[in-house]
This record gives sequence, structure tokens and C-alpha cells, in this order.
Amino acid sequence: MNILPREFYSKDTVTVARNLLGKKIVRKIGRIEISGIITETEAYRHKDDPASHAFSKMTDRNKIMFGEIGSAYVYFTYGMYFCFNIVAKTPKIAAGAVLIRAIEPLKGIEIMQKNRGSVNLKNLTNGPAKLAQALDITKEHYGIDLTKKSEIYIAQGIKPKEIIASPRIGISKAADKLWNFKIKV
Repeated sequence: MNILPREFYSKDTVTVARNLLGKKIVRKIGRIEISGIITETEAYRHKDDPASHAFSKMTDRNKIMFGEIGSAYVYFTYGMYFCFNIVAKTPKIAAGAVLIRAIEPLKGIEIMQKNRGSVNLKNLTNGPAKLAQALDITKEHYGIDLTKKSEIYIAQGIKPKEIIASPRIGISKAADKLWNFKIKV
């Protein structure tokens, strides 16, 4: 399996968000492996992006966005959900991350269903909190190196036939930026 190297994430955050489509996310829980194809992402940059967690300043929550590319940025939202991001930015930019919004389940679907408490395949991993729950990604994964074979990593997958760019979802600031990317189905 070809794990994406650190250099993959050393590009503009928006470019990496687009390039992650079709890649495979692998989650190992003990000996069990679950996986899916990344089908939707969103880019969040730094000073030019008021919707980004890194826009104002570095905090305990967002400090990994200023850290090593290829690391996991996991945050807690709405007091009950985790969201999974990957740190990606050029060396000239201080912070950036790509939110993984959706995946198409490949392996371990029954485990994802158990983790989500749902058997509905269509709604199993079609949102950032849903996929984090399905893959059992929590704050314990904050900062994990995704460029090495470990509990979570990103590998080569498929080449998308067509990509759709649209405004990011659920934000009020910088809502005009077409930084949400989806594989057209």
C-alpha cells in the first residue's frame, strides 16, 4: 500500500484539498482495518481565511495547524462531535488544514455501522462528524503522523473522473470561497 508521503501535503491547502479526493483513508483498530475513499474535502487556510480556526491566532486547539504537514488535526465541535483534518500548507504559509467531510466506505462497513449505531449506508460517512464517529477518530488522534503506517494513514486510492468545487458548508465568513471539493457521482 502506497502511503502518501509528507511532500504531498506541502502545497497550497486548496490544492491539497482537491488532490485528496479519491485517496484512501485507513483506520486500524487493533488487528482490524477499516477504510474508505475520500469523496469530499474542504480547505481552511490562515490569514486570508476568516473561516479558519487559525485565522486569528494560535491556540491550544489549533496549534497543530501551524505544525508539521501530514499531521492529524482533530477537534471537538458542538459539544459532542469530532472532526478530522489533515495539516497541509506551503512552507511560506503559517497554518492550514483540510477537513475530510465524507468518505465512501470500502472495508469494515459493519464496524462503521456499529460505531455509528446505524445501518443506513447512504448516511454512514457523509459528513465530517459521521465519518469521525464511523472510523472511531477522537481527540486521542490529534497530532498523529498520517504519513506513516499507524492507527490512521492516507494512501493512494482512485483517480476521480470529475471534481465539483463549491462554497464551504456551514460557515458565514469567507462563504464565497469555492474551497469545498466533491467527487461527482
